[in-house]
Formats: sequence, C-alpha cells, structure tokens
Amino acid sequence: MGTREEITKAVTAGREAGDRGDDPRTCPYPGTSTLRTAWIRGYVETRPLSAQPERTE
Repeated sequence: MGTREEITKAVTAGREAGDRGDDPRTCPYPGTSTLRTAWIRGYVETRPLSAQPERTE
C-alpha cells in the first residue's frame, strides 16, 4: 500500500498521461498495486464521459 504522497503522485501522473492521450496500458505500476488503482483513477478523470442514451419510458 502506498503512502498518501505516493498515491497523490500516482493520481497526478495518471491525469497527465490522460491529458497527453497516452494509452492506459502505459501505467508504470504492477496490477496488484494500490498505486495502479490511483494512477487509473487519475487517468479516467481526464477522459470524457460517454454519452448516455435518453430513456424512453
């Protein structure tokens, strides 16, 4: 588990990667790491939400 500082750095790095348009597979952390989850969280924050279809009720 990463420290608060490490997690903050990972989220920031993920945001920067998302802003650059990097492939999400470029995450530098291993799959079992909490820091990977933090990096992906930052990455996802930069991506636009997909359009939701309108409901027809």
